[in-house]
Amino acid sequence: MGKKKDKDAPDKKRGGAKEAVKDFFYGMAMQGMTRYALKTRMYLEHLFMLITLGDMLGIPILPPYYSLKLLPYAVPNIKTWKRSLFKERDFTDALF
Repeated sequence: MGKKKDKDAPDKKRGGAKEAVKDFFYGMAMQGMTRYALKTRMYLEHLFMLITLGDMLGIPILPPYYSLKLLPYAVPNIKTWKRSLFKERDFTDALF
């Protein structure tokens, strides 16, 4: 029985000049937009967490009934949300 080559397995020569040019143009054209989209998503997720779990900080925005209905979706993100919310910030954070 012969071995079948897996299509998803990485090749040793994967990449090369074509891949380097492709990555270069991606970095030139799309890198900024991709980072902006990820930052926007992060801010919207923080806003969602603040709206749903603001009671933990003393900011009741939504009535507790609706917060409890959204709680199963927010529980996996609570720890990272708290860490980012209470992180010490510097004026240089706004630059990047």
